[in-house]
Amino acid sequence: MNHARTAVKRAATGSLIGLALGDALGLPTEFIDVPRIISWYGPWRELELPGNGRVTDDTQMALAFARGIRTAMDRGVLAPRRLARPVREEFVDWYRSPENNRAPGRTCMVACQLLTTDVPWQDASQIHSKGCGANMRVTPIGLVPGLSDEQRAGAAQLQSALTHGHPTALAASDLTARAVHLLAGGADPAGLVGQLRSYAYENRSRYHEEWLGDLWTRSQDPSARHFTERGWDECLAVLERLDAVQRTADPELDPCTYTGDGWIAEEALATGLLCFLLFPGEPLTALRRAACTRGDSDSIAALAGAFAGAHLGADAWPAEWADRVEYRSDLVALGALWDA
Repeated sequence: MNHARTAVKRAATGSLIGLALGDALGLPTEFIDVPRIISWYGPWRELELPGNGRVTDDTQMALAFARGIRTAMDRGVLAPRRLARPVREEFVDWYRSPENNRAPGRTCMVACQLLTTDVPWQDASQIHSKGCGANMRVTPIGLVPGLSDEQRAGAAQLQSALTHGHPTALAASDLTARAVHLLAGGADPAGLVGQLRSYAYENRSRYHEEWLGDLWTRSQDPSARHFTERGWDECLAVLERLDAVQRTADPELDPCTYTGDGWIAEEALATGLLCFLLFPGEPLTALRRAACTRGDSDSIAALAGAFAGAHLGADAWPAEWADRVEYRSDLVALGALWDA
């Protein structure tokens, strides 16, 4: 019997550590094109984790969301109002923290400043932003056991909407959480994109009013349905592009060439997934490929790491990397909670 296969996977720990490792690996390479990355750091397949394992706001905000979920579920069944308050408080704490010095995205900063006031969170939401800042942090909700599809989707979209209110940001966060959930549950990576496309079609016209309230009315859309379909259609377009190239993409070519640079939500999802799908059994190679990209390298690699860790579990990551990553004790504690 193969004990590696029968051992407890610990998908939550693996996914959270993977997210942080990808984030740390991509931190020095963000904003740099591939030829310069290679000239500065050597061949992409040999990229090494920086000595201090320092991460960006991607990991910080994923931890903030994870703590918000934990607080909400300590108080009872996961529900919209029960989740919105602690996550809002965690985001404000992050906004005010002296450790919030990692070049955070403007959307998050503007929205979090508004969240410090007493306005309804829907008024703080940046309704026209679909930057990748919401789906880089959504992974934790995909790892929480025992949730319904409705709870997972609603919570994923709500946490996005606190800062990034664009319908594509909501749909991409929902899809990211769905992918993490499926992989943690043992889904075959080869069929993952097909499952995500089916999920997108099924949910294309569904506005989660219980979780989002009247958020859609801040947009120029004529109806909630029109609002939500606009977001899912952009995600479906990039998933179709990913589906077309996932088996034929050249791993030596920058993945951004195929599915976009990742600054916006749907491209971050697709390019992070592509890096994972190129190397589903080689998690470090997937991270290195994601970090050596012309686009939003830390966010792409954070997502690739979250997917790889959910798929392979905590043992995916060598101890000499995992032990060095910043916030390791927080990541491990939250992972253990959801792996239990």
